Amino acid sequence: MSDDAKLPGKVSGIMFDLDGTLILSNRRLGSYQVIPGAVELLTALQAAGIPYLALTNGSAYPAAKQGPRLRDVGLPIPDANLFTPNSVAARVFAQRGVEQVLVLGTQGVADALSEDGIACVMPGQAGAENADAVYVAWHPDCNMDDIHAACGRVMEGAHFFTASDVPFFATQEGPAFGYSCAISGAIARVTGREPEVTGKPSAHAMGFVAEQLGVPVSEVAVVGDDPRVETEMARAGGAIGIGVTTGTTSREAWAACEEFCRPDLVIGGVAELQVLLGL
Repeated sequence: MSDDAKLPGKVSGIMFDLDGTLILSNRRLGSYQVIPGAVELLTALQAAGIPYLALTNGSAYPAAKQGPRLRDVGLPIPDANLFTPNSVAARVFAQRGVEQVLVLGTQGVADALSEDGIACVMPGQAGAENADAVYVAWHPDCNMDDIHAACGRVMEGAHFFTASDVPFFATQEGPAFGYSCAISGAIARVTGREPEVTGKPSAHAMGFVAEQLGVPVSEVAVVGDDPRVETEMARAGGAIGIGVTTGTTSREAWAACEEFCRPDLVIGGVAELQVLLGL
């Protein structure tokens, strides 16, 4: 970090990405490795009373399951500060008056939505044929019967949502492809309808973040490793975009980004953010 590096605006609250920013998972999301500086930064933010949260595009687990696993490897993040596209989706479904959601995802996805009061059904279960929305999330065991069921509902007029439309995310073994993107892409190709994204970089997600932090969007720092995810969301929503080089994007790649996904500031990792905040 250069000696003259500084924050590009007033930061009253911070949103962190998880994979590539605070942690690196393995490709099956079975283990976590904490990125240097993350523990110290979150501890300092807590002590300083600066609100923060983590919003991952990973939708496999509810916070009550993922939070303890993160804390087991040393990342001091409370469940109440941890959100997924499922958190955003539940809010959108309630706003839209959705009565029942056909979930293409793991049981953890359905559990997360159910905890937020959303009625869920899986393909093949009773009532699946009457679902008024389809939601695609983390689903490594998706099969053609699942896709067929989802296509049927979408073609009959059901709302169509996906947790993420991001092709890749950072892992310990390098980039891994996103199941939500692949599955929803297949459904879109068949039905001719594109899904509405609930995770990053959607406006739904940006609004959710500012609301949870309780600060104006213009004072939210969005910290992440992917220009087409966190930074695009920040630029479109009017937040402060901060890119890190610990995940999918190098400093050279950040510099080559188009304006709509170019961050306001690039840092080597979250340890540098603690210095910039004076914590």
